Amino acid sequence: MSSASQAGVSASPEGNQNVLFFQPSRLTATGPDVSALLLGHTSDTVLSLRSVSPSNTTGLIGSPSCGNGVTQWVLTTVQAGKNAVWVQLRLRKNLRLCGKNETDADCCPKPLCVLETLQVSACVGGTPRASLLIQAEIHARLVPANAGAGNKTIIPNQVYQPLGSCPCDLTFRACDIRCCCDKDCSVEEVKLFVSHCLPGPFGGQVPAAPGYQCSEQSSANSPDWFPFLCVNSPPENSPYLGLFYQGDTITSKPGPSFQSPVLSAPLPVRAYIQGSPILLLTDQYFTIPQRGLEQCVNNAPVPFLENFNVNCVTILRSCPAGLPLQTQPTNLSITLKDGQGGDVVVDVIDEVAIDMSLFISNTVATLDEGLVCENVTLALDYTFYWKGNGLTNVTLTRTVGTITFNTSVALTTRYSAVFLNGDLMSEPNSGNPGYQVGRPVIAGTLDTLGNKSGSVQRTSLNVWKPVSDGLCSTAESKPVLFGENSTSGCLLPVSRQDLTRCDLLRDAVTSLQAALITATYVAKSGNPDPLIMTDWANISFVTLNSSTTMDDTTSSCSGVPSHQHIHVLSLITGMVEGRAQRDIHSLLVSYTLSHWALDCGGGDSSPCMDPLETKLFPITSSVTFTDIPISTGPPKTRFQVNFTEYDCNRNDVCWPELAFPMTKYYTGEPYSQSLAKGLILIFFFITASILGTPWRQIRQAWA
Repeated sequence: MSSASQAGVSASPEGNQNVLFFQPSRLTATGPDVSALLLGHTSDTVLSLRSVSPSNTTGLIGSPSCGNGVTQWVLTTVQAGKNAVWVQLRLRKNLRLCGKNETDADCCPKPLCVLETLQVSACVGGTPRASLLIQAEIHARLVPANAGAGNKTIIPNQVYQPLGSCPCDLTFRACDIRCCCDKDCSVEEVKLFVSHCLPGPFGGQVPAAPGYQCSEQSSANSPDWFPFLCVNSPPENSPYLGLFYQGDTITSKPGPSFQSPVLSAPLPVRAYIQGSPILLLTDQYFTIPQRGLEQCVNNAPVPFLENFNVNCVTILRSCPAGLPLQTQPTNLSITLKDGQGGDVVVDVIDEVAIDMSLFISNTVATLDEGLVCENVTLALDYTFYWKGNGLTNVTLTRTVGTITFNTSVALTTRYSAVFLNGDLMSEPNSGNPGYQVGRPVIAGTLDTLGNKSGSVQRTSLNVWKPVSDGLCSTAESKPVLFGENSTSGCLLPVSRQDLTRCDLLRDAVTSLQAALITATYVAKSGNPDPLIMTDWANISFVTLNSSTTMDDTTSSCSGVPSHQHIHVLSLITGMVEGRAQRDIHSLLVSYTLSHWALDCGGGDSSPCMDPLETKLFPITSSVTFTDIPISTGPPKTRFQVNFTEYDCNRNDVCWPELAFPMTKYYTGEPYSQSLAKGLILIFFFITASILGTPWRQIRQAWA
């Protein structure tokens, strides 16, 4: 692999066919390969290569020369276009670091293997026309001295040799850092990490035999009973065997049997569900370039029933040679799993782009003639036809075109996927079942002519989305998002002549506002059924009173519906997993009438003088969401409203809850204790009542 960084870019005048220049004109090479682009009239060009050095007095490099010098580089050229040539240099020297006392000249004696300055000159008729300076700073590679000596290695059988000679030697014929037993490491390399060697058996430090082995008996420190309790175990039976060897099992072969064979169940078919990736016949993901984390990813899986439309910007400095900008119909016509146990083949349709302004956003031109890149893939638009949990057909529209540029161009490519059920596009829901904040409000119109007569065809509610100059003629629309209030608008140019025809002006503004809302129904929930009318609510429109007298003059118009307001009433209809589910109760569309007139006092009075001179008037749209409070019970009576003595919510003393501690709803203490205390209080109350004044008088009367 090569690594080069641009140090400068040379410019060239336009319109000169004989100008030559390198792009870039200076390079810093850190690898054995380096390349640059020679642009201009290259038909009679001869390249020369030599090694140069700066002057000792001036520090400058001499003028370009057409003579070749002796270097350790190989110069090759490849025609890249009509007026472009790829210039490639490759180092012939081996970048292996020389070993100690090695006499081979094809190696690097020092870590900094190559340090020189090269000059490539483009000559025409023996005269240099352009030059390329390359500063080469290449370091040697750390490869063992015996690299390439053989192509076989002997790995001991780990069943009988539990520990390898050096388990940390993980890289073949290369020095592993901190592995001091690695024989591929030179003495100089081991000195770099000798104090940080990997410990234990993994680092090659096999511990001695355990003390309970009979072979470890020593007359000096072994007790008398050691020969009776020691263990005779072969050295192959090591406790570290499980660290490096995983046992294998052998499946027994079934013998002959007179029983009927048991048929294995067929493999289940993997049906597609929403969001699951579409698969190829090889069980690999079917991928299309998509946008993720604010950048384009070339190999992104395509989820089932999820539409997307993304644009990817690529800066081209040469003609593309690989995917996804260079594609062939045979490579795109692949076979996919349909999710029903079968397959479906992608049908490719080619189109040629005529207007390249939709794809080229920025060019930097330096010559009249530049690179011509043909059959560049500009757009890949997939259409997936589905039914149930599978695909029925897939079509691909590939848009190609020819790009002409000189130095660089910003190419915008489009990738999209649309899922159609029959001829209907699959629309994502905005909640399940209630609306989610930030998702589009679902609207619709009643289908009376199609195959599904009586169903609701989905559409959207929109508000203004001004772009560029803010005029209504160039403005776009954006969908209304649930729970988000917004106000937007655009500017309409109106002349004095338009103000003399107020009826036409009012009709034009009404048409612009009506184009934002073409629906007549709004979905109550986030996942409505188009066949169930109870899932939809009528949109109420406040109609403009045509019988109202308009106060129009020769230079002003009244009653212009310049503002359209959408008022959405929503309410909480339930809870799902602790989350409130919000539905739309009703939707009202109203208009605010304005008086448009030309202001001729001060400032620019040209609109008042010239009948065709225009002035900008605003047209706005807004949306407001209002929550309907939840009713907690039936309305209160007049007695409940006025008599508050026994209302526990508005008094400190709550007599109706005097016996609350004796009920099961009291959780301040165990129910048995609260019941016992309550009975004791009742006993004291009865005793006090009996011994009180009324009972004493009754006893005296009986006596």
